[in-house]
Parts: sequence; C-alpha cells; structure tokens
Amino acid sequence: MNAGGMAGMAAVQGRIDQDGRLIEADPPLADLHRRAGGEPDGPMAVPQIAALIRLARRLGIVISRGVIAADGDSDLDLWVRAQPDGDTVALTITGWTSRPARPPYPAPEIERIHDFLRAPADWLWQTDAALRVVALSASASAAFGSRSASVLGQPLTRLFRLIEDEKGELPILVAAASQSRFDDQLAEVRDGGNRVRLSGVPLVGSEGEFAGFSGSVASLVEEEGQAPPAEGRIEPADEEYGDGGAFGERLDKALRTPLDRIVANADSIRAQADGPLRGDYADYAADIARAGRHLLALIDDLVDLQAIERPDFRPLVEEVDLADVARRAAGLLAVRAADRSVLLDRPAPEESLAAIGEFKRALQILVNLIGNAVRYSPPGGSVWIRAAREGAAAAVVVADQGRGIAPADQERIFEKFGRVDPDEPGGTGLGLYIARRLARAMGGDIVVDSAPGQGARFVFTLPAGDPS
Repeated sequence: MNAGGMAGMAAVQGRIDQDGRLIEADPPLADLHRRAGGEPDGPMAVPQIAALIRLARRLGIVISRGVIAADGDSDLDLWVRAQPDGDTVALTITGWTSRPARPPYPAPEIERIHDFLRAPADWLWQTDAALRVVALSASASAAFGSRSASVLGQPLTRLFRLIEDEKGELPILVAAASQSRFDDQLAEVRDGGNRVRLSGVPLVGSEGEFAGFSGSVASLVEEEGQAPPAEGRIEPADEEYGDGGAFGERLDKALRTPLDRIVANADSIRAQADGPLRGDYADYAADIARAGRHLLALIDDLVDLQAIERPDFRPLVEEVDLADVARRAAGLLAVRAADRSVLLDRPAPEESLAAIGEFKRALQILVNLIGNAVRYSPPGGSVWIRAAREGAAAAVVVADQGRGIAPADQERIFEKFGRVDPDEPGGTGLGLYIARRLARAMGGDIVVDSAPGQGARFVFTLPAGDPS
C-alpha cells in the first residue's frame, strides 16, 4: 500500500523509549522510519516526529499537531499525537496523505535577524505554532517570580494581556498569519500590570511551515527610566557594603541579556530550525550554548551570594507545597536528565507536603540538589526524590547513584567555593553554599549522607506547615 492510499486507514501506533528509540511501530510507521534512514530499534529518523516527541517529553504534556514529512520525492501530511507515558512516549498518527513536495522556503533575511538581536530586551521567550510557551530565559523569573516554573506549555496569553494597536489589530497575530517579524506588540504582564513591548521573529520548520516565534520582552517602564526594583532585588548597599548592591544589579543587567540571546540562538542553530546543518557546526553551537549557560549560572550565583550575605536579607514567609516544588524542580531538569539517560523518580502527582518558606527559594534549592544528582549519576542511573514529614519538619530527600562523597569532604562541599575536585570542569563551588544559607534563612537546613561508591543522599528541610 502506498502512502497516498493510507488517508482512510486506521490510526498508526508507535512507542518511543527514554533514549528516543522507536521500540514499537505499526508497519506504516516502521516503513517511514526506515525510508528516512532509521534502523530497527534506533532513534526516530523522521525529524518532524522526533521534534514533537522531544517537546512532549520536555513539557510532560500531550502534543498533537499536523506535520509535513519528506518521503522520497513526495511530502506526507500527518497528524501526530505524542503522549508521555512513564519513561516512554506513545505515538498515534493519522492522515498519511501524500502530495508533491513543496519548494524550499526562503530563509529569513540575515539583516532582519541581526536588527532583532540588537534590540534591547529584558528576557526572551519562545512559542510553538499554537503560540504556547515552550521556552523562557532564566531572567524571566524577575517578571513572574514563582510562576516562571509553571508557564511552559501554557498559551502566551496566560502571561500577557495583548493590547490592540491604533488599527485595532494585534501585531503578533498579523505576524503569525504572514510568518513575518513583529516589533511593536504592546502588552501587560498578567497579575503584575507592568506594560511591556513584545518583539519576535518567526521560526520556520524544515518544510517551510510556521513553527512559532522566538521573541523578546522590553519593559516600557524601564524605557521611561522609572523601573521599580525587581522582586527580591537588594537596593544599593549600606556603608559597610559600599556600592556592592548596585554593582550586582549592573552586572546582572549588563551580562544576562546578551548571554540569554547567545544561548537562545545557539540552541536554535543546534536544533537546525532553519534547515540541515553540518554535524560539526551543530556540535559547535551546542558547546556555545553550554558555555553560555555556565556563565549564566555563575551570574545567578554571584547575585545570590551578594544578596544572602547582606545582614538585612530576609526570605519571604509563605505556605508552600514542598512535594509540588520538588515535582516542578524535577520537571525543569527533565531534559538534562534525559540527555544523560538518567531517570528522575519524583513524588507522585497526588502527593502533598505543607511547609513554610519562600517558593522561589525552595525551588532554587531543589533545582540545585537535583541538578547535582543528575550531573553525578552514571548513564542509566536513577535519582530518587521523596517528600515526607519528619516531626516538625517537611523534608525532601534527593538520592543518586553517583560516586559518593567521602566523610572528610561532606562539610567542605557546603563551603564557599568548596569543591571536592577543583579541576573538575563546570560548576562554580557556590551552589551548595548558597542552597544551605537559603535553607537556614528559612528555618530549615540541608544535610548529606554519603560514602564513596554508594551515591549521595541530600535532605532539604523546612518548618512543616498545616496539612489542612
């Protein structure tokens, strides 16, 4: 049966494992995978389907949309549904309509992209073709606080109230219809009321289809020179600390935006969003993105270090669900864990653990602990994340199968710039120092139990809240 005769056939099923391999497939999907150069039980070879699988796994939600896949001298119109199912992703594909291949889509003008990248921005965002948020830069937390961890997969309109222009139009929708750039979409941040200007350039799939926007946010308040301090920011320091607070803000502002742009564009190049790319060039882009993220982490650590060491530093006191925070932290690290073939065993969706602390700081601590566990776990290993009440404390345990920590090093890893192996690449030696300082500032603590060759078990506690 040829592809053109499949339009009326039953849905085609398949299943992808945690390493992206096609482990189950009905004959039509297996044949398409083979024609695209795939091997039996090998990684999914149809790029458009593979991209949906990665997105569904990253967001942890069902992704269902139409794709156009090349098949010899023809194109296939497919409707693909990717549903995360434990460690696998279940595929359901319908349609299978064959038609002549489209001509190549013209690439965006380079100067237009350069103009966009030079524009001022506070943080960056990216959507899919349905204008659902699929990526936010790290600096988005200044605008959304605790909400920044929960907006992925949500419509862009959940973040902003879009404002019509003088023609009564929404520039972003006009740009989506014409697959063009926009620079002047006014909006208000929901729940905050701050007015911003959105800009974006279209993302184009390898077959010429509209794949979403990559865009920036510029605060109109800041443009007028009236920006209030960002949430959690420290004002210029007192005499003892000199101009340290102002320096931290200048450092954060001067470096974060260009680094966000570097990382976002290196990721776009690596993903080959504008068409095929030589493998070594894609690897270079991955190295650039990795280095950019390391520098962003260093900036975050330096800004946090400056904040927590001030005598007037006080975290917020609010009720938090520590089990939910643990799930969110694990979700933020799911892609990194999948890249290293590490399984994250997180608290079940129905689990709840009331605690008293600051949501954003608790999330920061658990991202650090889980991130370290993923980093030091061997490929194919697991990281266990458990939440439970221990007397008057709410505790989250993060346990890995890494090489472990010798007793003599277990306090040193919590020291400022303390590292077991100073020559090891990556890391700043500040993460655990900051995490413990934050935990203790909220009335909790972080302790470790480990031995060489037996993995590590970190326990993060906060005062328990009212379970009712």
